[in-house]
Order: sequence, then structure tokens, then C-alpha cells
Amino acid sequence: MGLRDGELLPGTLDLLILLAVEARPAHGYAIMEAIWARSGELFRAEEGALYPALHRLQLKGWLAAEWGLSEANRKAKFYKLTRTGRKQLAKERARWKRVALGMSRVLAAE
Repeated sequence: MGLRDGELLPGTLDLLILLAVEARPAHGYAIMEAIWARSGELFRAEEGALYPALHRLQLKGWLAAEWGLSEANRKAKFYKLTRTGRKQLAKERARWKRVALGMSRVLAAE
């Protein structure tokens, strides 16, 4: 069973969301677009996974949200990192760098 094009590896969505809102608050669609663009159009966060993940990250205290107007002048919920979210982002970033380094080493050993 392999990954389809654009499909995320298990455990990556939280990190991708935290990275997408690291610099400034963003609404759900902008987060999806940021993940797509920052990954070089490799990773796609589908709405069915993104919005439950945003809610879960709010419950964990990693994200805060407030209502505002989108670029299209529509009401949207904007998500931003909390202090706890910034700490978690640092942990997740370090963990994924270790995973990527290990996988690079294994793949280079072929």
C-alpha cells in the first residue's frame, strides 16, 4: 500500500499546519494553499483532514483562532500559533529533521 500523489505521510499534517501559521495567522484555505506551495506542490491537505486537525490543535492549545475577513472579503476563522504551539513546533521540527536525516542515510546506503 503506497502513498498516492499529494497524500501526506501519517504524522506530518500537524507539523505542516504549524509551519503554515508560523509567520502570521491564516484561515483554513490559506493554510491548504501554503502547504501545497511550500511543499513544491507535493503535499495536499484535504479539507476532510485539515479542519479536524485545526480543531484538534486548538484543543491541545497549540493554535488560537479568531474570526476575521479573508482576502475575498468573506468571514473566515484565522488560526495563529500560541506560545505552546511555538514550543511544539520547535520539537516537531527537530524530530522531523532527525527522521529525514535517518531516511537520507538509509537511502544513500543502497
